Amino acid sequence: MKESQAIDAFAALAHEVRLKMVRHLVKCGDAGASAGAIGDAVGAAPSKVSFHIAVLERAGIADAEKVSRQIIYRINFSAVGGLLNYLMADCCNNNAELLSCCNVKMCC
Repeated sequence: MKESQAIDAFAALAHEVRLKMVRHLVKCGDAGASAGAIGDAVGAAPSKVSFHIAVLERAGIADAEKVSRQIIYRINFSAVGGLLNYLMADCCNNNAELLSCCNVKMCC
């Protein structure tokens, strides 16, 4: 992951509603969720859901797929994993003390 991609992803996650959306989409897994279901789960109005999900999509955190007449949103697990790997391996240089605090084995 490039530094600019990591910055975009961290910026997208740095909002209460978007972080709640990510948590919800992770729970939904591969099934994903419609904008309405996401809004209900996080307590956001439809207009806010559209805005926030677009930010997550631009950052690569969420993906959209048209299924019949609705759009289903899913978490991009590869992108989230890449972001975590960037933080732990690239940014934190696989620091053993930090990794032990996070209960993560050294990678790379």
